[in-house]
Amino acid sequence: MSGQGIGQIIFYAVALVALGYPLGIFMARAYTREKLDPVERGFLRLLGRHSGDEQDWKSYAKTVLVFSVGFTAVLYAIQRLQGHLFLNPDRMKGVAPHIAVNTAASFVTNTNWQFYGGEYTMSYLTQMAGLAVQNFVSAAVGMAVLVAVVRGIARRSSGHIGNFWRDLYRSLVYILLPLAIIVSVLLISQGVPQTFHGHATATTLQGAQQTIARGPAASQIAIKQLGTNGGGFYNSNSAVPFENPNGLANFIEMLSILLIPAAQVFMFGRLVFARRHAWMVFAAMFAVFAIGVAVNLPAEQHGSPVLRNSGVNITQGHGQSGGNMSDKEVRFGQASSTIWTVATSDASNGSVNSGFDAQTSAGSAVPLVNLFLGEVIFGGVGSGLYGMFFYILIAVFVAGLMVGRTPEWLGKKIEAREMKIAALGALFVPTMVLTLTAISIVTHSGLASIYNSGVHGFTETLYAYDSQSNNNGSAFAGFGATSFSAEVGTIALILGRFVPLVAALALGGSLAQKKIVPASAGTFRTDGPTFVVLLVGVIALTAGLMIFPALTLGPIVEGLMH
Repeated sequence: MSGQGIGQIIFYAVALVALGYPLGIFMARAYTREKLDPVERGFLRLLGRHSGDEQDWKSYAKTVLVFSVGFTAVLYAIQRLQGHLFLNPDRMKGVAPHIAVNTAASFVTNTNWQFYGGEYTMSYLTQMAGLAVQNFVSAAVGMAVLVAVVRGIARRSSGHIGNFWRDLYRSLVYILLPLAIIVSVLLISQGVPQTFHGHATATTLQGAQQTIARGPAASQIAIKQLGTNGGGFYNSNSAVPFENPNGLANFIEMLSILLIPAAQVFMFGRLVFARRHAWMVFAAMFAVFAIGVAVNLPAEQHGSPVLRNSGVNITQGHGQSGGNMSDKEVRFGQASSTIWTVATSDASNGSVNSGFDAQTSAGSAVPLVNLFLGEVIFGGVGSGLYGMFFYILIAVFVAGLMVGRTPEWLGKKIEAREMKIAALGALFVPTMVLTLTAISIVTHSGLASIYNSGVHGFTETLYAYDSQSNNNGSAFAGFGATSFSAEVGTIALILGRFVPLVAALALGGSLAQKKIVPASAGTFRTDGPTFVVLLVGVIALTAGLMIFPALTLGPIVEGLMH
């Protein structure tokens, strides 16, 4: 690594902790305040007389699912009817049915996987009233679910874990909206467009006419990063100068990706009165993040003897001068591209400032593995930390087996019910990724989506279902939209979001009913470095062993071939 690259990484890490810690304290206070503000009280009254009552985990989950289904239908209708609606100065037509349903599921599940180019497919109304609204709402749903689960961990002998509507309101009004306004203003100050005017027309130096897409971009970009949504206003996402004009804007967006997920770890420590344990969880997350950077950056700086360009191998001798800059912006360089690659795949963000498809085999393996771990490093807003709880329980269970006693976590005994839930939450999505990838590469309908042949085509397909199942949204360039891929992808989006979500709520509900047991000499401590090592090892073994055979068929073979 170069000194400049190391300096950028250290500065990013320091800024993440410096801003994330106080934000976590503020979030803990926001969710625990007992007094309702006037708007919140009016919001609950509008929903009904019993809307503010405490819910058990089943009622909480039912509310989340019904709420999400309703928004999916609304977003689908907006896309199909956009050609007849207002705020459409460029006269965009209605979106095709298979793309509309995939997009609706994608944005409601906080994935923002896109089988389309935003600037020439979606009207301003669809972008703002449909997609941007879901960037807020789907993120707030994940945050609300996390708070409910944490509340269940903290409570004793209780059948309730909170109220979804109150948690949703506070996630939106106290956290997401203020942060989005701040980031939007910062991005506008750096030149990101925010306008209702249609596409601009410019004359090039050669005298040709060029159409330049613009619109209300800054507001959507801010929440897409803060809410770990990731869907780009432009097709090339944050590699486009209009979305990401300079180094300062790039840093603001990169920091926004992990800001709330990192803060939620500190919030968790406050709410369960286990701050040292929260720091150890943060340390485990950051250790895996650092490993990803340590693999990706040298691989991209060293480069490869082979460059890929749309699936065609172009021999470049024995290396690439200056490393692999293919599909990277010279405005940002390799270090910023690496930090973004690792951050966006550690979170359920999916935005990019460089092309994953043009990375070296070792470099491209990093986001692939990060997604497969379940995006728990640091993960999506809410979903990352409640996904990490599954691995924590497995780690505590393994520690209990080592000492021959019933495992305990934060004073509560972990029994068969909790372990079954944790196993389901940790293993369901990786299993689905491998299953859908296998179906795609052995069926004629599935093969129609794969534009590149050989091992690279396999890697692109694996990444596509890895991304959709884990609600990330990033993609390799060689995987295209067909009715089959859109419909199967929709299944992956929905199951990948809601199966772990319901499992997390069930876990919170189960733990809420338990009493606190006093720690003893045989209790495994979860507030020291031994726990960090064990947790990282459990993550690597649980998900890592499942992905390794697939890696040998994709990036590893590809690296050996070159």
